[in-house]
Amino acid sequence: MARYAALLRGVNVTGNSRLAMADLRAWLAELGYTDVRTHLNSGNAVFTAPEEPTERIAAAIEDRLTARLGRAVPVVVRTAAELAAVVEGNPLEVRDPARSAVAFLAEPPAPERLRALKPAEFAPEEVGLGESVLYLYFPNGQGRSTLGPTLERRLGVPMTVRNWNTVTKLLTLTDA
Repeated sequence: MARYAALLRGVNVTGNSRLAMADLRAWLAELGYTDVRTHLNSGNAVFTAPEEPTERIAAAIEDRLTARLGRAVPVVVRTAAELAAVVEGNPLEVRDPARSAVAFLAEPPAPERLRALKPAEFAPEEVGLGESVLYLYFPNGQGRSTLGPTLERRLGVPMTVRNWNTVTKLLTLTDA
């Protein structure tokens, strides 16, 4: 058994993306996952499940959400160890946890797309490269930034962004 974190993309950000966290917990339990907990109201869940590839777990959750909601909800899953590596591997200084974030990539981008990414071109915002993640700093706040959608287009892979406070809290919850 292992601890995992599931990060749902685009949940509870607009009126048509509503998902009650109690429903999410119930649906994850239906999949056989145990010790299910959610964090905030934005599609973050931690749970215990048999060890298997995170892509398989993400696909099972996506299928359940599609069946229950009637629409696709992209999901990124990371193990507790992977979350710990994300926190430990941050190349950017966390000056303000609310303005620092991690973009979790659903899959690795093509190497040529990653090589073409020049973090300095996004100034004053900052981008640090990690393994299956991008570290972000939004000096003027994430709400005013177009960096997330720009990076997603440039890399050609789906991603979901969480601020540093959420990332570290999810790590704590996976360790619990």
